[in-house]
Amino acid sequence: MNFSELLIQWYKKNQRKLPWRNTRNPYLIWISEIILQQTRVNQGFEYYLRFTERFPDVISLANAKEEEVLRLWQGLGYYTRARNIYHAAQQIIHDFNGVFPADYNDIIKLKGIGSYSASAIASIAFKQCYPVIDGNVLRVISRIYGISIPVDSAKGKNEIKAILYELIDKQNPDIFNQAIMEIGALVCSPKSPQCEICPLQALCFAYAEKKTADFPIKGKKISQRSRYFYYLLIIQKQGEEKYIYLHKRTKNDIWKNMYDFPLIETESEININEYLLSEIDALLKSYDFVIQSVSPTFKHQLTHQTIYARFIKIEISLPNLILKDCSLTIPGNINNYPIPKLIDNYLKTDK
Repeated sequence: MNFSELLIQWYKKNQRKLPWRNTRNPYLIWISEIILQQTRVNQGFEYYLRFTERFPDVISLANAKEEEVLRLWQGLGYYTRARNIYHAAQQIIHDFNGVFPADYNDIIKLKGIGSYSASAIASIAFKQCYPVIDGNVLRVISRIYGISIPVDSAKGKNEIKAILYELIDKQNPDIFNQAIMEIGALVCSPKSPQCEICPLQALCFAYAEKKTADFPIKGKKISQRSRYFYYLLIIQKQGEEKYIYLHKRTKNDIWKNMYDFPLIETESEININEYLLSEIDALLKSYDFVIQSVSPTFKHQLTHQTIYARFIKIEISLPNLILKDCSLTIPGNINNYPIPKLIDNYLKTDK
C-alpha cells in the first residue's frame, strides 16, 4: 500500500470520535477548526459544544453581540479568533446571502481564514482537493521525508505543500486531511513519538536514521516580551452599595473589546509606594483615595509575551469620577462581561 492508503486505513481504525467529524456542515467545521487553532482537542471540545449550541448557524452568530461571542470564548485565549469569527459571519450574510461559501477561493476571503482553515473546510465539507498544513502535518512530512529546510520558512512550507499535493487522496481529500492531522496528534508527537505503532514507519527517513528528535527543523525563534500591569480596582460607594470601575480594552492590543480594570503599565517592575502613588493620584484627578490591599504578582504567559500583574484595591470617597472607556458595575456582575483569563484567575482568589 502507498502512503495515502496506509494513512487512511490507520485513521478509520484509530480516529477519535469527535462531534465535528459527524457532519459536512461547513459552518460547524469552520467553528471547530478555528477553536482548535492553538487549542488542544480536550480543551476545545466543551467550547465547541457550548458555542454551537448557542450559535447553531451563521445567522444566529451574525445577529449576536460581539460581547456575547467573546464571553463564550473566555478562557480559550487568542481572542482575535473570536472577533474574526463574529465579523466573518456578518461577511457571509452580506456577501454570500447567508450561505457559507462552497469554494476554496471564496472561503479564504472570510475574515480570519487563511490557507489552512480554507483547505480544511473546502476538503472536509466539499471534498475539494486542498491539503491542510498545520503543525502536526509539518512534523509528519518533515520526519518522513527528512526535510532539511526550516518548516517555518516559506521555502520549507512550499516544499511540504508540493509533497502533499502529490500524496493527497484525490477521491477522499477529506479523510486524508483529517487522517494526517490525527496521526500527528496521536502518534507522531513532538516528543517521544510512538514510532513502533506508526503505519508509516517503513516510509520514514527520521525513524530509519534514528533522528526523530531532529525534525522538524525550525529557523525562527519566538521573541518574548515582558509587560508589567498594575490593575486598579477602584471601588466607589453609593449609599449602601459598592460599585467598581470596569475598563473596556479598545486598542489593537491583546484582549481587544474585552474588559479588565483601569491599568497602569510600566516597562519594568516598580515600587508601588513611590512611582505608582503619583500615577494613581493623577489618574483619579486628586480624588481622595485609600489603598485597601495590593495583591501578590500574577504571572500570565502568552505566546509572545509574559505579563506580570498586581491588583491594587482602592476606595474613593466621592462619586462621579469619569475614566476613559470605563463604566461602573456591581462587583458581583463582573463575570457577566467578557474578561481575560488573567482577570478571572485574580477574581477567584479575591473572595
